[in-house]
Amino acid sequence: MSFGSLSSAAITALNRGATAADCLQNTGEGGLSQYHRNGADLVYQIGTAYFGCRDEDGRFDLGRLVSLVESAPVRAIEIKLSQGAKPGLGGLLPGAKVTAEIAGIRGVREGADCVSPSRHTAFRDVDSMLDWVELVAAETGLPVGIKSAVGDSNFWVSLIEEMTSSGRGVDFVTIDGGEGGTGAAPLVFSDAVSLPFRSGFARVYSMFAEAGLTDGITFIGSGKLGLPDNAVAAMALGCDMINVAREPMLAIGCIQAQRCHTDRCPTGVATQSGWLEHGLDVQAKSVRAGNYVRSLRRDVFKVAEACGVAHPALLTASDVEVADGNRRATTLAELYGYRDGWGLPGIADRDEITRLMAEYAAGPVGETGSPDAQTRP
Repeated sequence: MSFGSLSSAAITALNRGATAADCLQNTGEGGLSQYHRNGADLVYQIGTAYFGCRDEDGRFDLGRLVSLVESAPVRAIEIKLSQGAKPGLGGLLPGAKVTAEIAGIRGVREGADCVSPSRHTAFRDVDSMLDWVELVAAETGLPVGIKSAVGDSNFWVSLIEEMTSSGRGVDFVTIDGGEGGTGAAPLVFSDAVSLPFRSGFARVYSMFAEAGLTDGITFIGSGKLGLPDNAVAAMALGCDMINVAREPMLAIGCIQAQRCHTDRCPTGVATQSGWLEHGLDVQAKSVRAGNYVRSLRRDVFKVAEACGVAHPALLTASDVEVADGNRRATTLAELYGYRDGWGLPGIADRDEITRLMAEYAAGPVGETGSPDAQTRP
């Protein structure tokens, strides 16, 4: 959810909502603006155009990246390889939406179409990508990970081989399902290109599990995971964190008018028109965004409790069944070939989670008995 695609009021409301709910905000690939600096911790996303960390010719600029992340509460850097709704495609912000402010933040020309290429220029293959990841991590001191849709498995095979043999690696992997949305792709890409989240994530996680690498990597899921049942399934499959975008946008006023590209969003969510933005009450909408995240967290924890575990991270793929009408049901473990222990944190982490939750249960709790939304257990 980048500034430029969204309005300054929308980004501010989402940031303040994330602050209230004590969750991270991902900047999106459009750069880090002043509107991302309202209290929330950030994940800075670097896309193919290197917005915010590029030189005058559009090439990646390490010095600018270091200066940028030092100036804001950035907690991790995510390299966007592809997006579930448009894998293999770039993006376009129409020139009508490229104001002087956006041009300054992104490092592009005001009023000109702003193009994100379909591939990176800072690296050319898995080997050079890992060199770049290690460089960025060393210079910024931050965890560095990748975000990708899932299709052909060759990339993941190469990545795992390089990580196993060279000692280099990514700190986290974000898997984006084909269910994710975008306003910048042909419908065939949104509807039919890249695997749905569950099958894509299970495929990649299984490959890392076979190689014994899962304990050293944080797995993040995205792609319509903003509903509690989908979030629970994602965590049972091995997600340590989930991304949500559609639901927070609805919380701050998006009515899916499909006018994002025209700069005439009627609710002020996806426009650079000051007159239209004025219709978005930042204070009220930030409360709604925060309430949504708190409600999602509460519901996921209540399902975990109903399954007899102290934390959603302790759910297994055998705890979730997929029903085929009224005739039969199959566990996620059976459906995706998960072995015992897959999808769970390492033994030491499980023990620590159990200890922390027992400690928390002995202290103050929210009205429902679930962890209060101001915590991030």
